[in-house]
Amino acid sequence: MRLIIVRHGDPNYEIDSLTEKGWREAEFLSVRMEKQLQKEHTYIYTSPLGRAKDTASLTLKKLGMTATEFKWLREFEAPAIDEDTGTYKVCWDLLPARWTSEPAYYDKDQWMNTPFMKKAKADTESAWVYDGLDSLLKKHGYTRENGYYRAEHANRDTIVLFCHFGVECVMLGHLLGISPVVLWHGTAAAPSSVTTLYTEERREGIASFRMQSFGDLSHLYAADEPASFAARFCETYDNMEERHD
Repeated sequence: MRLIIVRHGDPNYEIDSLTEKGWREAEFLSVRMEKQLQKEHTYIYTSPLGRAKDTASLTLKKLGMTATEFKWLREFEAPAIDEDTGTYKVCWDLLPARWTSEPAYYDKDQWMNTPFMKKAKADTESAWVYDGLDSLLKKHGYTRENGYYRAEHANRDTIVLFCHFGVECVMLGHLLGISPVVLWHGTAAAPSSVTTLYTEERREGIASFRMQSFGDLSHLYAADEPASFAARFCETYDNMEERHD
């Protein structure tokens, strides 16, 4: 089975939709998806938020399909007061000196037990995402068991999830056995990027997921469309045109 996670196009957060650039990205993405997906073996799911649904809409139109919404695919929300700034911070936007100093953040089972994450109720939020993802995979034939998946109905279907960077990292952490804190702060899936995983069933009935590509933007490169800077911070501190905090 193939699992494709798509981040929404360049966002206009004020109206929960896409910028003009974001709509172009969604169009180039839809051209790619139309070529890549076989309608009869594809299932598409979306976040309930507008920017994800708008991104999916062009692909759905080309394929003549509809999508199912899941609330747990919305952007990961677990804010708390940050001691460094005294303001609310989402848990996937911590300063490097803060999160790297706490060993628990590197632990796939303990990352949500730090004081900040407890205040943010990250344990409840992540459990909701884990349960939602596992319920979906079970519906498609794969049941979570001891860190891998029992292939009760092995198949070559494709599941496509249109969602957001924060929740994408939570799902990847669950599937690959990695703390999402490391993924949140060590990777950046640009708007409209495509992440692809496949199941591997090396022993009958026992499957695991392997990531083939992360944050792929080949559909933008093919159309000479530059990648959006969204999700990134300034490369050098003296560049005031790029985001700092």
